[in-house]
Amino acid sequence: MGFFQVLKSTAGRRNLAIALVLAACQAGAQQQLLAAEEKAKAAAPVAAHTGNSADVRQEQKSATPGEYTVGEGDLLRINVWKETEISQNVAVRPDGNISLPLVSEIKVVGLTPRQIQELITERLKSVLTNPQVTVTVTEVRSKMVYITGEVAKPGAYPVVTPTNVLQLIARAGGLNPFANRKGIYILRAGERTSRLRFNYKDVVQGKNSEQNVILQPGDTVVVP
Repeated sequence: MGFFQVLKSTAGRRNLAIALVLAACQAGAQQQLLAAEEKAKAAAPVAAHTGNSADVRQEQKSATPGEYTVGEGDLLRINVWKETEISQNVAVRPDGNISLPLVSEIKVVGLTPRQIQELITERLKSVLTNPQVTVTVTEVRSKMVYITGEVAKPGAYPVVTPTNVLQLIARAGGLNPFANRKGIYILRAGERTSRLRFNYKDVVQGKNSEQNVILQPGDTVVVP
């Protein structure tokens, strides 16, 4: 083979190698582009959902199941940052309202502390720049149950979370030694006052568990 033929053959092999490398790079770039498109498609539904600010605001305003709702007589602490004249302790009146400087009357019964906080913030926006409000329940007075008779600590107990008869007895320090464990009953006020039986011995043994009812505000547990 002549000198020029060797050069020609070498150049051909070099060109072929370069062409193969370019083809491989192009294929890799196409794969990366397809992968990026797939990721964008997968993320699109999420972006469309989270982008709907009206839905987000609505979800934020709705109360979470189990959240405490304020009732008549509850004591609230209202804090407005850098506004000491507005920040104060208030009691929920029998009409369900509270009064605050600059915002006048606010209906709060049935609302969660978070919802009250949002409501006060909106009212203050007309008179303050970027008001920052926090609302906490300092004392529960609207949701009370009562236990009397042969327990260590009879009295009134707030029920912020669902509480059954056994749990209330435990909160009251337990039964006294001479308590009639089979004769306990719950007085429940309504259109007509009802009397619900509670056999302590059976319930703690796993019998008649339906007697261990969730107490309602105003219920009185009587331990003879």
